[in-house]
Amino acid sequence: MKIVRDYQFVSANDKGATVAIGNFDGVHFGHQSVISLARNARPDAPLGVLTFEPHPREYFAPDAPPFRLMNAKARATRLQKLGVDVLYELKFNTQLAELSPQGFARNVIADGLGLAHVVVGQDFCFGKGRAGTADDLIRFGAEFGFGVTIAELVEAPSGSVSSTAIRTALSDGKPELAAEMLGHWHRIEGQVISGEQRGRELGYPTANMSIDGLHPPKFGVYAVLFDVLDGPFAGSYRGAASIGVRPMFGENRANLETFIFDFSGDLYGATVSVALIEFLRPELKFDSVEALVDQMDKDCARARAILSAR
Repeated sequence: MKIVRDYQFVSANDKGATVAIGNFDGVHFGHQSVISLARNARPDAPLGVLTFEPHPREYFAPDAPPFRLMNAKARATRLQKLGVDVLYELKFNTQLAELSPQGFARNVIADGLGLAHVVVGQDFCFGKGRAGTADDLIRFGAEFGFGVTIAELVEAPSGSVSSTAIRTALSDGKPELAAEMLGHWHRIEGQVISGEQRGRELGYPTANMSIDGLHPPKFGVYAVLFDVLDGPFAGSYRGAASIGVRPMFGENRANLETFIFDFSGDLYGATVSVALIEFLRPELKFDSVEALVDQMDKDCARARAILSAR
């Protein structure tokens, strides 16, 4: 999959694509439906996705609490798995934010990227102040020479599929409900970083990851699937993970720590992906280290049983 980051300097080979447009945070069933419609609209054209980095919400409210379901790299990985040929990951800056809806349609879609056809959801808004609607895009497409398809909103058994609904499910400690809307397990992807070695001292060495910039799931312990994406230990494993601030040991920055079952090796610097399967219990502060270890024994036994059953 090729990644294009500037709409003003696009080669002729990267023009003429049929493209799904949106933020694609989580790449959930609704997003997948838009991508599928783009694929079917012009099967002979390259399949593309047009999105933005940083997320416009981060640009306009940089001090707001983290909300993203996945970082840009994880999003690109998921889109590549869906067969996307070109990812137009445009830098969202003042110049782009100030474009009127008509300016966005003309300068970015038509003249800049040279798109042949675009697909958006019914609730799509674009241009300065989010003033442009899906109906406006149809009108501009006729004016500037690109086709437009409007995708209907997707429903799951639990209701409308949206990134907001998925965040709510994760905040409530319901990864199964989030997966129902995502079409895949919610994953946290990133590099293994150095920790404070407490887990090793307790007999539970963990692979530590930052969750900075991401919407934090409910703090607590989860049964997880753990994929190592590169390096000598690349492969799929099972484990139990803790997300939170580790109240047993004072005030700490929230992170993700995974104990990988039946594993021995150095993962520092490796890129890994952790899938949340089931919430086991909330984060707790114990009266003693012995009580903590006893609970960890129970957590791991329960996680093993859950993952084996699945």
